[in-house]
Amino acid sequence: MRRFGRSLLPEINPKDADMGRASRLITMLGVGLLATTFTSPARGDQAQAGTPGLGRFYTQQLSWTGCGGGFQCAKLTLPLDYRDPGGETIQLAVIRLRAGGGKRIGSLVTNPGGPGGSGLEFLRGDSVAFGSALRAQFDLVSFDPRGVGESAPVRCLTGPEQDAYFAVDDSPETKAEEKALKVADRKYLKACETNSGHLLPYVGTLNAARDMDVLRAALGDERLTYLGFSYGTYLGAVYADLFPKRVRAMTLDGAVDPALTDNEASDSQGAGFDVAYTAFVKDCFKAANCPFEGRTVAKAFAETKKLLKRADRKALPSTTDGRKVTEPVVLIGIQAAMYSADSWPDLRDALARGFKGDGTALQALADFYNERRPDGTYSNLDDAFRAINCADRPRGASVTTRPRSVSSGENGGKPELFGDYFSDGEDTTDSCAAWPAKPSPVPRSLPAKGSAPILVVGTVRDSATPYKQAKALARQFDSGVLLTFDGDGHTAFLQSGCVKGQVSAYLLTGKTPRNGTVCASGT
Repeated sequence: MRRFGRSLLPEINPKDADMGRASRLITMLGVGLLATTFTSPARGDQAQAGTPGLGRFYTQQLSWTGCGGGFQCAKLTLPLDYRDPGGETIQLAVIRLRAGGGKRIGSLVTNPGGPGGSGLEFLRGDSVAFGSALRAQFDLVSFDPRGVGESAPVRCLTGPEQDAYFAVDDSPETKAEEKALKVADRKYLKACETNSGHLLPYVGTLNAARDMDVLRAALGDERLTYLGFSYGTYLGAVYADLFPKRVRAMTLDGAVDPALTDNEASDSQGAGFDVAYTAFVKDCFKAANCPFEGRTVAKAFAETKKLLKRADRKALPSTTDGRKVTEPVVLIGIQAAMYSADSWPDLRDALARGFKGDGTALQALADFYNERRPDGTYSNLDDAFRAINCADRPRGASVTTRPRSVSSGENGGKPELFGDYFSDGEDTTDSCAAWPAKPSPVPRSLPAKGSAPILVVGTVRDSATPYKQAKALARQFDSGVLLTFDGDGHTAFLQSGCVKGQVSAYLLTGKTPRNGTVCASGT
């Protein structure tokens, strides 16, 4: 099926460590609103604590225990199904770092994206990067959303099974490749149903947003202060639309536009990765070890495509435990480095080795992208990514088929690499049609009427969430404010001092920067 990149913070990406495989089964976020057998929560402020059966969840006390490094951890009890609050419950893993001095404002809740990214791992790895001002006055809080990490995780394949699945060509050009892909996808779907079928109907973003409101209450905060990255912007937007009066301050960095159709989302993301790859190639020209020395950007794209075709004909060898580096593994390895310019030196080396017939370094980048551990097991990032997206997407969504060589032209006629793959029209019917659980679709319009101002941050050359999506989301909100970072990479808060300063001031005071403020590259 089609390829799509996950949307997750670069600090837990590739070499630093997310972002899994471009999904075969689903788009990043092609959500829409259709009638289903599931009932979505009413929009606007909801007195959930007063809803019969939910009061006990809203009034629970978290029992915090030390969990190393100065952090405290707790479990938040939630209904598996909000329509049946007296039924089965699940527990969300929550982590916090207490405010370190100064006048405490409350809790700053964060989500790193995905969907499927672990908030626990994120906060452990990046709490220092939030800066002294926020750490002094807020308890920094994150959590693994339902279906993710330590919170009732969705599980499908074993490690060896995932190795084999990721290596299958998902842009088939022969009958044999088509058959192999169909067999692999059927096996994957069956494994998800067998191992996690009881969870799959309940892991969507609507439920995650409701969970976050219960968490807000359990933390003792009257209103939510939130910083969401990438897919975390989507979670934040859903929360603000459901509970607008409970938003104190909300920053959404690396924004997802919920209004996009499947094809629009894939075209937008494909164009975004092509913009990022163009920036990588231009930067490569300045480096001593650039494998494209003396070439043009167009020539570099052409040579990269030849490498992919070479791996399609015959997998590249790798010294990494005997695995073969197939075409999709090469593409994922390249894609992995598009989330952060810090990974570009690694990609230069990996491509140079790949052109010489050695796929080891590209395999290593792909392993980081897929969160493959040294022991051959994987986090549940990929499984959660697919499960959450298919829970959010309506069945029977209209998706038009187009030839693989034709995309939306979002890149303005510039060289394409990812655009070719992301616009693959071989199987662009409803890509969640065979998913073994009914969906709970999210509305494609999330205006969050009545909310406090919401600050949307967009990076001009963002790969996974292109800048135009940030502009669209800011316009969609009744109270949206746009802050722009004229830079590279996915998300801006943790790489731009200017953005961090503007965001921190807003989260602390509630006063947004002027709409349209731009932070220059390098600031």
